Amino acid sequence: MDMTFRWFGSKFDTVTLENIKQIPGVTGVITTLYDTTPGEVWSLERIQALKEEVEASGLRIAGIESVNVHDSIKIGASDRDLYIDNYIKTLENLGKVGISLVCYNFMPVFDWTRTELARVRSDGSTVLAYNQAEIDKLTPETIAETLENQAGDIVLPGWEPERMEHIKELFDAYKDVDEDKLFENLVYFLKRIMPVCNMFGIKMAIHPDDPAWPVFGLPRIIINKENILRLMEAVNDVHNGVTFCAGSYGTNLNNNLPEMIRSLEGRIHFAHVRNLKFNSPGDFEESAHLSSDGSFDLYEIMLALYETGFTGPIRPDHGRMIWGETGMPGYGLYDRALGATYLNGLWEAIVKSRQ
Repeated sequence: MDMTFRWFGSKFDTVTLENIKQIPGVTGVITTLYDTTPGEVWSLERIQALKEEVEASGLRIAGIESVNVHDSIKIGASDRDLYIDNYIKTLENLGKVGISLVCYNFMPVFDWTRTELARVRSDGSTVLAYNQAEIDKLTPETIAETLENQAGDIVLPGWEPERMEHIKELFDAYKDVDEDKLFENLVYFLKRIMPVCNMFGIKMAIHPDDPAWPVFGLPRIIINKENILRLMEAVNDVHNGVTFCAGSYGTNLNNNLPEMIRSLEGRIHFAHVRNLKFNSPGDFEESAHLSSDGSFDLYEIMLALYETGFTGPIRPDHGRMIWGETGMPGYGLYDRALGATYLNGLWEAIVKSRQ
């Protein structure tokens, strides 16, 4: 297990590489070229500059999250091969500098959905939250406006204003795309990129849909054990793997998280481990990572990862905003640092109990 921390880059993140280096047990970052757009080729020069910046701090790039997939690929539009070719060029450039893990998602339009960016908890901390009853009152346009107003000057990943300006056109483009078509387009994409992944040893780790059910009528496919195993079988290559995000799969209380981990032995390339607190099945909020603060047993999740031989990068995921910190919702320093330390403690206890 390799403890890491997500970092959006020095131009966009309130958390610095110096901050991250001081978190005990964290040796690398999961990062991205945050100002690129889906379908754009990442240049070798920019990737190399990013790598050098991270390594100059004494850390390393453990993986990329995300190289976003263009909607034409998800829809299966006539120009999808152009964007897949661009994606392949980006993978080649990542491979040339030794980056061998890419987290990505295949969610239509929205990368993730929340109704609140700063729900106040009883301890005074603020968290990301979701309420299906509130979603049912909104339209795609109004949810985009709602989150933009809550975010203020902060640009949210997957909710960039220039993209949300075209939300109606995006929804129109997906009108004939159902779950089967979306799955077919995902398999097509993966089969096209597997040769370059094999050439450079790049592990593609698909992130689950968040939340794990359809939103505004858009299809969602990476939502449960059955669907993810179907994808692993459809493209049966070790480089086609999973980002096991406990928080995203866990939005659906029917998902048994430790059981899912055990069913994916050898195909989990990256793990996001976090906790959620449910008020009802459709109303949940982020919590501290500690098992007792939420609805998941983090010990059992970490134990399942250990027992299946997981050795890849792991990171604490969305945290609370605590101690007066301000920044990108869910991505402050303090609570995620606490989360990293807690997860490291669980892992140490598991390892020592088996010696």
